[in-house]
Amino acid sequence: MKNIFISTSSFGEYDALPLKLLDEAGMNVQVNPHGRQLTPEECSSLYRDIDGLIAGTEPLTAAVLKSAKNLKVISRCGVGIENIDLEAAKKQKIQIYNTPDAPTLAVAELALGLMLALLRHLPRVDRVIRAGKWQKHMGNLLQGKTVGIIGFGRIGQKVGELVRALGAQVVYCDPAVNKAGYERLSLDELLAQSDIISLHLSGGGKGAPLLGSRELRMMKQGSRLVNCARGGVVSEAALYQVLQEGWLAGAALDVFTQEPYTGPLTKLDNVILTPHIGSYAVESRIDMEVQASKNLIKGLKG
Repeated sequence: MKNIFISTSSFGEYDALPLKLLDEAGMNVQVNPHGRQLTPEECSSLYRDIDGLIAGTEPLTAAVLKSAKNLKVISRCGVGIENIDLEAAKKQKIQIYNTPDAPTLAVAELALGLMLALLRHLPRVDRVIRAGKWQKHMGNLLQGKTVGIIGFGRIGQKVGELVRALGAQVVYCDPAVNKAGYERLSLDELLAQSDIISLHLSGGGKGAPLLGSRELRMMKQGSRLVNCARGGVVSEAALYQVLQEGWLAGAALDVFTQEPYTGPLTKLDNVILTPHIGSYAVESRIDMEVQASKNLIKGLKG
């Protein structure tokens, strides 16, 4: 019997099928006892005797992987694998899987929802009514706006499809993609031309942010920024500055350099903050967990 650890805190909460698949495959399953992202020290302790891991976003460093001497498969319940030390995993001959398709629509719909919420000031007017006031804020339409998408993979392309259906013009920046029917621009060109910029690139957290003070000030005055990609892609300090000054009309962030986020952006009215809920649609979550279980079983039995 293989020992399996599931680090994601809500695995199997919305449908029993992902856990049933593991049980039917004869797996001995242990779950995250803390109900939150694990620290490296906790990972090293909990992963010591496991053969397979269904992983979230916890840091799977070289030290953590070294402590997991029996580990043969990491099945990431999600898209990004930048939390895994890939070189260390390769040295230990650990197979790595992810679930790139399952969260696509959930993240894309969230990005669209955040764009519309920014354009129509929805969180702000909700707060005004709750404060006992009847005060209206004039908004804008998405139709006719130029939406610049940085990172034009599965999710970026789905966002493009959704906003184009509502009458927006779509441009993108992604040196690895040449998508017919869409205009590809350099980063500087996209920053200067877009009314709304939506981030959907992989990576983040390593090195300098893609969007620092220089890049944010290249954006059109009065434009808006949405980040459903990765924390660390945008300098949060520089973003605070341009939002406070009014250079940008607003921003919406679902991801942060350090999570949970408690920083100064929480003090601004023209910012929408969500707690990394890109994949948190029940249908997508179940699909992602089922695929993660199937990937793990395939890796251990293949």
